[in-house]
Amino acid sequence: MDRTAWIVVSLCVISLIVWEVYLSRQMQPKPAVAPGPSAVPLSPTPALVAGTPAPSSLPTATPAEAAPAFQEQIETLRNSDVELRLTNRGGGVAEAVLLNHKAEQNKPVVLNSSEHMPIGAIVDNPAVPVLPEYKIMRQGDAVQFEYTTAERVIIRKKLFFQKSPETKDNFVAELDVDLENAGAQSYSKTGYFIALGSAVPLHPKDYPSYTRLAWCVDGRTKGIDVGWFGGGGGFFGLGQHPARALYEQSVAGAEWVAVSNQFFTTLVAPLGAKANNAWARRFDVTHWADQKAFAIEGALGMPGFQLQPGQTYTAKFEIYAGPKIYHRLAQLEHNEAEVMDFGIFKIVCQFLLNFMNLLHSWLKDYGLAILALTTVIKLVLWPIQNKANRSMRQMSALSPKMQELREKYKDDPTRMNQEVMKLYKDYGINPVGGCLPMVIQIPIFFGLFKMLGQAVELRNAKFLWVRDLSQPDTVAHLPILGWPINIIPLCMAASQIWLMAMTPKTGDATQRRVMMFTPLIFLFICYNFAAALALYYTTQNLFSILQFYQNKRQPPPTLEKRVSAGKRKR
Repeated sequence: MDRTAWIVVSLCVISLIVWEVYLSRQMQPKPAVAPGPSAVPLSPTPALVAGTPAPSSLPTATPAEAAPAFQEQIETLRNSDVELRLTNRGGGVAEAVLLNHKAEQNKPVVLNSSEHMPIGAIVDNPAVPVLPEYKIMRQGDAVQFEYTTAERVIIRKKLFFQKSPETKDNFVAELDVDLENAGAQSYSKTGYFIALGSAVPLHPKDYPSYTRLAWCVDGRTKGIDVGWFGGGGGFFGLGQHPARALYEQSVAGAEWVAVSNQFFTTLVAPLGAKANNAWARRFDVTHWADQKAFAIEGALGMPGFQLQPGQTYTAKFEIYAGPKIYHRLAQLEHNEAEVMDFGIFKIVCQFLLNFMNLLHSWLKDYGLAILALTTVIKLVLWPIQNKANRSMRQMSALSPKMQELREKYKDDPTRMNQEVMKLYKDYGINPVGGCLPMVIQIPIFFGLFKMLGQAVELRNAKFLWVRDLSQPDTVAHLPILGWPINIIPLCMAASQIWLMAMTPKTGDATQRRVMMFTPLIFLFICYNFAAALALYYTTQNLFSILQFYQNKRQPPPTLEKRVSAGKRKR
């Protein structure tokens, strides 16, 4: 490599070390803020506490974190995909066990923590949840809960799996709630919360953005992640607001509210009146040796109601507790697929995900499917890249004339730019022609970034030495420092430097120096991300190198001045 290439490599290594230090600081848990009497109204803005339900007249019971004063009973609902473990403690889902998705030590993935609020529990203040003892009984393919308050309000819940024509990936249950006023006085409630359960990180170095609370209003997803509680995230730990124990947000008209980690979600959608509040709290978990991580538990708020004696209030909720499988979520009726938060690259993400799964159905290997996806994309862009390569070679041949103009008009930048553009026009060269493939690649790259970051299909998918395509392909750690050595991103950066060395030198020196940082930027993005993304981009670079070699074997382009129409007439 020449001196420039070595400088780029050195900058990549130094910046990668700085990036690893930053990530290690981000992953260290900050001291938790104990919720005191003033913790409940804490919110990012004054508007967040709007619509907060007031305490109701339900009798007190033990908080979720404490052992109940009664014997806990468990009933189970099970299909071929998920087992729901239902508890009489608050009348909800203590755990959702995903039977076909494996976690560490080959155990099934479990959603929610039995030490926190059960999914579907009705509480007035989720910061201090009241979880009374419900009667629990099985009724065929459903489980029913019942509890009577001191005001003789009978709360009945019924939980069952929704019928579906799908033969697999059935993670949807329905929760029907009836409150009957059997007393002699009217009963009013200014609002209540339905617990979402909790979401826990899957890996010790998961990005904080993976573990989050999200909600959807008018098809648009918003939310916060666990970093919000520590002060909003900021670079090198500089927070955007003071650390806070609780989060509460008015979300009038929310179609659903969910807690999620990277690949799994527990999502609750009201089937009648929409939610008007979202609540969350962060807590510490220790799943790995002496290394803490942050989890999140949440709840959705519902509007209040009033019951006269003999009247009944009814509400229904759809519960999705399972992996974020896009095509399955898209079949539901309340924009549940938006929990994947593809953003402005939604169309690109959908196409790439569906196409990758189609290729996998033929090849039976996700590594090969990614290679095939890259090949198809590159073949489609091949003619455009050929034109771009020719344009860059023409501009390279024109460089001596451009340099003359820069020297001649170095004291008059405006005139110099005018003459350079005139030179392009005289020789029929499009100065941005070489950038077109890159412009097309940008939405593809970021679409892959968003898609692969949540594609549960890649979880535990092996390829060559890669044990999990959804995680970095770490093969070792540097001695003493302990930083990971990820092979594919390093190969990607090396192939990009090789590609830059082959690219004809066009533009001025400043532009070329800026382009030198491209490998560094992509190494930053890909180094601790899913190995699948680096695999795609490395393969794409190798195809581009092959195409450059093919183009270089062609005769060099000749520069011919275009004759204007006026001169032809003469």
